[in-house]
Amino acid sequence: MDTVEEIRRMSGYGGDVIVVGGFPASESESESESDLAAGEIMVIWAIQGPTSFAPNALVAQSSLELRLDACGHSLSILQSPCSMNTPGVTGSVMWDSGVVLGKFLEHSVDSKVLSLDGKKIVELGSGCGLVGCIAALLGGNVVLTDLPDRLRLLNKNVQTNLHRGNTRGSAIVQELVWGDDPDPDLIEPFPDYGTHLCFISSPFVHTISNTSFFAVHFVVLGSDVIYSEEAVHHLVKTLLQLCGHQTTIFLSGELRNDAVLEYFLESALKYFAIGRVEQTQWHPDYRSRRVVLYVLEKKSKRCLTDESSLNQSC
Repeated sequence: MDTVEEIRRMSGYGGDVIVVGGFPASESESESESDLAAGEIMVIWAIQGPTSFAPNALVAQSSLELRLDACGHSLSILQSPCSMNTPGVTGSVMWDSGVVLGKFLEHSVDSKVLSLDGKKIVELGSGCGLVGCIAALLGGNVVLTDLPDRLRLLNKNVQTNLHRGNTRGSAIVQELVWGDDPDPDLIEPFPDYGTHLCFISSPFVHTISNTSFFAVHFVVLGSDVIYSEEAVHHLVKTLLQLCGHQTTIFLSGELRNDAVLEYFLESALKYFAIGRVEQTQWHPDYRSRRVVLYVLEKKSKRCLTDESSLNQSC
């Protein structure tokens, strides 16, 4: 496939990303969201060939426990395989995309292209809690969220793996139903800026209007959160509610349903600039052709599609 990929840097991540769309003054700016989403699906299915590789290469979903070394600690993540028989329940076991995202965060911090130290972090659909636990070990102040009936297992894993004294950051567990109004404490605490004029001047500092300097202070994480069209609508709404223009979002997903991923990309591109992180920037021991990793940042207000359209269809 003869494609020319556009490479950018995003304000909250110091590594290169491949432009999916939504960036001002980019080659893709004139294309529609639907065309950009369809093009991205064609590219990643052609490059990665996910259906040729076995799923769950990094996890054992039939096991009651997943053990993983991260940030100098041996983590023990409890699973509930029997809950997988309940329709709609996927967060009771680990998925490759969660392991990939957690180890990507660790590798990026070690490589000094990302800093989570002291950052406010919200993880959506935390499930077993691996990603949020790693983020806390890396210095983030993490709120791990999920549906009410998923919190017991999540709480247990947080308490088991984040002992007093072994964590640079902090972690709490909180209920969050996508599409509902989130707790005000979860929302980015700094005001939105009317114009998003950010560029990387060092890995973790951006310049706004060339005068004021801010560390990227708010991060949203999600793994395997793109799994149905109905969930996509509520996910995008929640991302809009949580995020301001100083928020960086990292989402990893399983490449199992091209139609659902395309629907998410088309919906999200109305409101967010999206870049794909190549596997060469992931942790070298935790890569999968069945997983994709995106970085999102909210568009400036002058570039935003009318957000009311999302609320009207809720």
